[in-house]
Amino acid sequence: MNTKLTDAIKHLIIINVILFVAPQLLKLDFTNILALHFPKNEHFGIWQYITHMFMHGGFSHILFNMYGLWAFGTPLEQIWGKKKFIFFYFSAGIGAGIIYTLVNYYQFNGIYELFIDAGLNNSEVLSILKSGSTNDARVIGAISQDQFNQITSLYNTPAVGASGAVYGVLVAFGLYFKDAKLALIFFPVPIAAKYFIPVMILGDLFFGMTKYSIGNIAHFAHVGGALIGFIIAWYWKKNEFKTY
Repeated sequence: MNTKLTDAIKHLIIINVILFVAPQLLKLDFTNILALHFPKNEHFGIWQYITHMFMHGGFSHILFNMYGLWAFGTPLEQIWGKKKFIFFYFSAGIGAGIIYTLVNYYQFNGIYELFIDAGLNNSEVLSILKSGSTNDARVIGAISQDQFNQITSLYNTPAVGASGAVYGVLVAFGLYFKDAKLALIFFPVPIAAKYFIPVMILGDLFFGMTKYSIGNIAHFAHVGGALIGFIIAWYWKKNEFKTY
């Protein structure tokens, strides 16, 4: 398999690196503009479903994402071509952001209704969430500390990273190269992609639905990117030999 850096992946990596390095050199913070915020947050913008894919939280974050993009995306771009790969990549990344938002909305609304039932109006709730703390007796009596922490985190914590798009690429790679051997750094045992990738996605689903997540990881963005990537790649693979 040719591992030469293909055009689309080369340009995607360059853009990611520029947007990672430039703000540090210029001492600027583009988080409020480019990261994906919760829709009720004042900093939310519809463009963030695209721009959050080019923002990263640290060197290891961008390193692993760009490595994954290169390692698993290169053979796919060689099969599909530049334009098709770019369409796939952005579809998976945007889909990941949308599914992540929908899950967050579901979790948010369940707790938000407790505020409303306690007698607060919408502007009062958003003001409290923005500040991240309150002494309002109505809130203290109706909402647990865990619930308050969860809803303030949903409201205030933006999402960054290409992980959702990369998960879509990873799933597509697994569909086309199901017997390729993959391994993790902390579990360096080669496992066929057809087993390895589903286990990774199930892990994200488990951690996203429980309190056992290690670190501030947007697990449902991973799951969302994997889902959209699977649907598109499965359809393309199924119909690649059909003529019209």
